Amino acid sequence: MIETAESATPAFEAATPALCRLQLGSELRQLRTQSGMKAAEVCRILSWAGSKLTRLETADNGIVEPADVIALCQIYEATSEKQRTLTGYATVTKTKKDWWQSPDVRDVIPPGFKAYLGLEATAEKLENYESEYIPGLLQTEAYIRAIHQRAHTGLPAEQIDRLVAVRMTRQEALHRKVKPLEFTAIINEAVLRRVIGSPEVMKEQLRHIADLASSNPHVKIQVVPFEIGAHPGMNGPFTVLKFGMPSLKPIVYLENLGGAGVSRREDDVKKYEEAFSDLQALAPGYQESLSMINTASKEF
Repeated sequence: MIETAESATPAFEAATPALCRLQLGSELRQLRTQSGMKAAEVCRILSWAGSKLTRLETADNGIVEPADVIALCQIYEATSEKQRTLTGYATVTKTKKDWWQSPDVRDVIPPGFKAYLGLEATAEKLENYESEYIPGLLQTEAYIRAIHQRAHTGLPAEQIDRLVAVRMTRQEALHRKVKPLEFTAIINEAVLRRVIGSPEVMKEQLRHIADLASSNPHVKIQVVPFEIGAHPGMNGPFTVLKFGMPSLKPIVYLENLGGAGVSRREDDVKKYEEAFSDLQALAPGYQESLSMINTASKEF
């Protein structure tokens, strides 16, 4: 596992850099909207490139300079209390590091996926539909290794080890002592049948997800059986991330061979939330799905 960073500032003891970036971006965007200013106008006043403000508002910067936050707060005429809070968030991004910024793994994580890791690490709830794989947060080490060995043929074993470490460390979100991640997964029945690695790897993997679902009330799994036929997830996998703060709206994450990215557009998020709800209604309940998983495991 990769060591996670400890808090560096008493005032933000529970805040990770990823959470600070996300909250900071949301509040800066809200302040600008309330001020009635357009992004182009703000950038013209500060002599910034438009992309700089966009990265701040979408939490796409690894580090946020407190001086930049102060400058924005002054333009938006924010209260002194609000300015202190937001500069505090910025300070955390400079004084602490998220685990995926560790030298051990940062060069094996694509830039776009680093942004997703920040969202996943700060989310309160995840709703994930998967059509081909066991969801990453539920995968065993052997299953992860088999996936990467197939996807990255010829990659040195040391690089594979680091990719495995990244995915295993992500799973710590399910076991947080304070507010473990609420994870609801819906998987296609094909995922239970497709052999990844070997029958032994699959048997261990299916037992693992059955154990997780049985012993953790915040982990819920449903299976979409073949007999249902066409369903709302046939366009591919997706993840809806939900946060525990009213100022942070749900986000949808999509990944394919062409790349990966998030959408914050309310219309897009609503479409995927509805698709997930429809899948939940179509799929058998948690206990029946657990029986399907156990049956598939025994067949291996």
